[in-house]
Amino acid sequence: MSSRVTQAEPDCGCAARAQSDPFLSWVGRLVHDHRGGLLAVARAEGLGAEDAFDVVQEAFGTFLTLPAARSLVDARDDSRFLLVAVTRNLARNRRRLAAVARPHDGDLDRLAELPAPGRTIEDLLAAAEDQVRLRGCVASLGELQRAVVTLRMLDEIDGQDVAGALGITPGNVAVLLHRAKANLLTCMTNETERNAS
Repeated sequence: MSSRVTQAEPDCGCAARAQSDPFLSWVGRLVHDHRGGLLAVARAEGLGAEDAFDVVQEAFGTFLTLPAARSLVDARDDSRFLLVAVTRNLARNRRRLAAVARPHDGDLDRLAELPAPGRTIEDLLAAAEDQVRLRGCVASLGELQRAVVTLRMLDEIDGQDVAGALGITPGNVAVLLHRAKANLLTCMTNETERNAS
């Protein structure tokens, strides 16, 4: 008679934490209930299976960092609508990337005749410094302004969807975005002057 030895998996306490925190339990249900539909949305936007999977994971990550995520625990439809909007926008952005764009065939002789890009090393360094300054300025915004800037300008989510996600009116989204742009312009100008002196 042979005895089988089973190796028990280590208990990380994840199940107990999920049961004690309704938000964690809800996140598990959210992923389970919507991942298939979100994959279909990403595939419908023209992505391959692997890219669609990456986009869905990124969409869940983006969704969970929203300030209004905890308020949507009991709002199943609102959660789904926002997840679909985030997934669709991320999929469109991903599709636009040169890495996943449709390959183009070209005549090598004609390609060689095209002028090379005129950006110098100094131009590239200046652009990189601007990016670093912009990130610092975005980080200095208030939480709600930062969320509006991220969703509206970087993720290109519609103002109505952003308003629903954050639990504010579309007019308030427009005002917050306008003020955030003014704050970013002031911050970038001050940073440039400070670096120049």
